Formats: sequence, C-alpha cells, structure tokens
Amino acid sequence: MKIGYLDCFSGISGDMCLGALVDAGVPLEAIAEALGTLHLHGYSLEAHTVHRAGMRATKVDVVLEHDHHGDHGHHHHHPHRGLSDVLAIIEGGALPDRVVADSSAVFRALAEAEAFVHGSDPEQVHFHEVGAVDAICDIVGTAVGLHVLGLEAIRFSTVSLGGGTVRAAHGVLPVPAPATAELLRGLPTAGGPVDFELATPTGAAILKALGEPSPRWPAMTVERIGCGAGGRDLQELPNVLRLAVGTAAEGGGFAADIVWVLEANLDNMTGEEVGYCTERLLAAGALDVFTVPVQMKKNRPGVVLTVLCAPEKLQEMQALVLRHSATLGVRCALHHRAKLRRQVRSVTTPWGEVRVKEGYVDGRRVHCEPEYEDCRRIADERDLPLRQVRRAALQAADA
Repeated sequence: MKIGYLDCFSGISGDMCLGALVDAGVPLEAIAEALGTLHLHGYSLEAHTVHRAGMRATKVDVVLEHDHHGDHGHHHHHPHRGLSDVLAIIEGGALPDRVVADSSAVFRALAEAEAFVHGSDPEQVHFHEVGAVDAICDIVGTAVGLHVLGLEAIRFSTVSLGGGTVRAAHGVLPVPAPATAELLRGLPTAGGPVDFELATPTGAAILKALGEPSPRWPAMTVERIGCGAGGRDLQELPNVLRLAVGTAAEGGGFAADIVWVLEANLDNMTGEEVGYCTERLLAAGALDVFTVPVQMKKNRPGVVLTVLCAPEKLQEMQALVLRHSATLGVRCALHHRAKLRRQVRSVTTPWGEVRVKEGYVDGRRVHCEPEYEDCRRIADERDLPLRQVRRAALQAADA
C-alpha cells in the first residue's frame, strides 16, 4: 500500500503541506492547472528553495495580486465565505472525485471546529482566513498533490503545537488556537518547543480529515522525502514539514490500524460496579474491555481495567471510565495493531444458519470462529450441547 507519512516535528500548515508535496515531486504546474478550473481569480502560485535552520526545503506561496502593492492585510479584500460557498467553488471545478471529497472533508472539519469554538452551527460559520483565496488554494492544492502521488493512506506523527499567542481576526489568541485545539482533540500533540504558532487550523484540519495518527515512523520502504517550509526561519529548529512517501510494510498480508489503549487501576469498587462500567463502555462502542486481577498497595485486591477504542472514541471512553469507575485518572497510549483480514459469512447447520468469522493472511484462511450468540440460540432452542452446534458450524465452514 502506498502511503504518505507527515512528520510534524515542527507543526503543520497549509503552505507547508503544499511545499512538502512539491518537494516530493508533485509538479507545481499540476496543482496550478487543477486550481485553474475553480472560479478563483487574482492569485498565482510560486515555489522556491529556502533554508530553515540550515535545512533545505521548498516554500510554496499563494501570491495575491494586491500583495505586490504592499498590502499584507489581504484577507480583508476577499468576501467572507460560508461553508456552502466554499463547497460550491470546489464542486464547480473540473477536479477528480477524490480531490473534491478530500477538499470538502477538510473544510467541513474546519467549519465544525469553528462552530464548536464560537457556539454556532457549521453552516453559519463564515471563514475569515480560511475562506480567502490562499486557504482554498492550500487545501485543494494539498488534495490534488496527494492524488497525484497516488497515496492510499496518510499517517502523521505527534504534532508540535508551539506556544505563546497568535493574532487572528478576533484578536490575540493562545497557541494552539482554539480551532486547532478542537481539531486535534483525541490526536497526539505536544506543546512547544518554541513560543510560536507551529500548527495552524488549516494544517490541523488536513490531519483530522485525511490522516490517521502513527505513534512512530511507520514500517515502510521510503521512496522519496519532501520538505515543505513554513514562513518563519526559527533558530531553535527547522520550521519544516517532512513528507515521506513509500510503500507500507503491512506484515505479510496482515491488515493494520491504530487504537488507543486506556488503563485504570481500581481497588475500591464492588464487582457489580466494575461489571456495570465494562457494560457501559462496550455499549458505547469500545473495541474491547477487560479486567485483570492485581494485588495493589496495602495488599488490597483490585483490578486493572483496560479499554481498546478507535482514535475518534478516545474522549468519550475517557469520560465514561472517569464517570463510571472510582479511578481519579486514566492512562492512555496509542498503539499500532496488526490484524487478520476478516470476513463474516453464514453457514448452514442441521438446525439453521450460523455466522462464522474468518481470518485471512494473503488470501489464505487461517482462522474460523462461529458466532457465539448464534450457536447459543440454537443450543437453547434445540436443547443441544453448545460444543455440538459449534462443531457443526465449523464443519459447514470447512465444507
């Protein structure tokens, strides 16, 4: 599988994404040609080589016509656009379906984050910086570049946020800006290492909508690396976004994904309370919940509660553990997971249909498990031993 890995050690922004893509081999002309099909005017794209703390990188700028007249407050010269206006511009061009879908997903993520921050509705959000020509170019151009490279998945590192404050349309805001913080909720982030805005809302929205976190550089054969420059040459570290493009090593035909693992030590709850907590977590969509008995301080017997969940479920699972258990804190870690490729099908036994879950490696079945609830239902209805029903389902699956 061809993947791109975004190394956000110095944050991420829309222009850094464009620069990394061009540096990785996407022709600037291809991006300009795609953007030329949109109903946008008064801009041009420029790319040049720069150095950031001694590191070579490509800087891509969206140059607006009046910028040449010394007007740096250029956003005020563009109408504030609502989400539907921006989506209409994207859908009105001659862009590939994938580019339209990816660009729209990024803008929707931005609108939802801005709406949450301001207590409004996504459809009522009027973009300031985001709705201007340069941000549309950044986001659609990034989607075009990813499409040109033929990437099937985007993964990204822990995102460095920076620190201090940033001046925005509504005044001075803390770093990370509220929309950036909302977009990166549930994803791996770290403050610093400088007092400067490293991750922007546009960059965060690209990660939120198009990528999935990877706690470390993924197992992959790297074919090329592109470096996209940010606008500031920082002394402390290169203000650069690295994009590694290559083929993911998915471990001999295994599927792969990423999950959060939550843990809490519990030594002051009854068995019924622990059981109720696990039931609530499973009902809310946890991938798995289990407890392990442990001996805790002062020789008190207790359990370690462990929860596995998808990245987007992290906040909900944390809240449920803290609400329904007696713990004062939850440990959270992001883990890579290798999985058998799976399919579920129905087989016919002498007493009715039973679903079986099968696991495959490189197209070869290596695992088969009858669905417990189906086997239990037949065993109850027919007054049969559970193992007899299970054995019949396995034989039907093999046949």
